[in-house]
Amino acid sequence: MLPFTRCPDAALRRVRYVFTDIDDTLTSEGQLTAEAYRAMERLRDGGLTVVPITGRPAGWCDHIARFWPVDGVVGENGAFWFRYDRSARRLVKRFLADDAERAANRRRLEKIGETILRAVPGTALASDQLYREADIAIDFCEDVPRLGQASVDRIVSLMEAEGMTAKVSSIHVNGWFGRYDKLGMTRIFLEEAFGAELDTIRERCAFLGDSPNDVPMFNFFPLSLGVANIRPFLPRLSAKPAYVTRGSGGAGFAEFARRLLRLRRPARHGKKKRAGG
Repeated sequence: MLPFTRCPDAALRRVRYVFTDIDDTLTSEGQLTAEAYRAMERLRDGGLTVVPITGRPAGWCDHIARFWPVDGVVGENGAFWFRYDRSARRLVKRFLADDAERAANRRRLEKIGETILRAVPGTALASDQLYREADIAIDFCEDVPRLGQASVDRIVSLMEAEGMTAKVSSIHVNGWFGRYDKLGMTRIFLEEAFGAELDTIRERCAFLGDSPNDVPMFNFFPLSLGVANIRPFLPRLSAKPAYVTRGSGGAGFAEFARRLLRLRRPARHGKKKRAGG
């Protein structure tokens, strides 16, 4: 893992798609700063396709797709993609599981959540659980005092014992039924929304993240970046980002955006000719 300053200009000049985690990658101390939001807006205004890839819930992603300067969003760690069609004034939604399967899974998830809260003191359902369609999120530090690694590992093991996939973000342990992840739904999103095959454009993509649930993305994209606050997670990552920014959270994202946009500015060739020259 190298400092972002060591990332070659040539690799950045190829980028046309920017994928980014949200919590502690776009946000800083739980806040979406003006700097980070403006960086997203400038990237999109600069002709890049910008897509958050997040563990946050469907309810939040509805808002993100409609109101943020983005081209779509992958949510709940790959359970769906949403995209707002501005010409038709319509939110396009694509879930992996149908309505009936999601409803049945939510009933199962509710019971498993109750078991986890009894078994691991200090945990809570994530405050955004009400807005989730396909997974359960157990809070270990967002709105509760931070729990130790043993508690986080216990949550993961309880989910896995129920046959669930469990992934750790910087604030929650998310669990769901099925073997999907952020990368798989990113692939589906590009094919269905843009007619692009991810394998053929991977050199034109960049991904930014900060925690273990971003590992599939770090592993796939040659141009993958961790913001500086990824460092405590590094011993637990099976695949690490290629580069790390100097800044943490949204400041790291803005650092990336500034350099990328600077390299995309038209070069000035030579001096202006004098009249009659």
